[in-house]
Amino acid sequence: MSYMNRRIKILAVSGGLRPTSTNALLVKEIQKWAPANVAISIYEGLATLPAFDDSTTISESVTEWRRQLSDADGVLICSPEYAFGVPGALKNAIEWTVKSSELVNKPLALITAASSGDKAHAAWLQIFSALSADIPAGGALLIPFIRTKFNEKGEVSDAATKEAILNTLQALIQTIDKKASEEMEQT
Repeated sequence: MSYMNRRIKILAVSGGLRPTSTNALLVKEIQKWAPANVAISIYEGLATLPAFDDSTTISESVTEWRRQLSDADGVLICSPEYAFGVPGALKNAIEWTVKSSELVNKPLALITAASSGDKAHAAWLQIFSALSADIPAGGALLIPFIRTKFNEKGEVSDAATKEAILNTLQALIQTIDKKASEEMEQT
């Protein structure tokens, strides 16, 4: 059986904690746009993670976060930019993976959607490179002026933005397929 016939599991994470943040709306939109063979689940536990401290006992919320990352074939991060940097809650979540290595060689797409976003986007690319996440060519997208890309219903209304997002998602899916095919050839 070809991997292409298998259901792909992607874990989507919004760096915005409010349910109505543009990044939370964005992951919900992307979830709706996924091809039939792709299941996108949205991680909802960002606010429940304790501050990173690798000298403490691992909490249930951290264990669950790591499990969801491990179970996913790929990860989609949608991040805002706060004070010219990455959002603290999302950075904290990523820090919980440093020693446990869930992101090492994990296919990952990054969408930074903010008023500007370039500083957070650059920081995330460095962070994910340091963690050895597999961001494919075409798998990192910066969407400035994100609020202008949504209509009053919370849907992406800008056609060029939607196309760019779908291309980013497709790059992630192709990387997942390629990795799975290579793993099948080795067995």
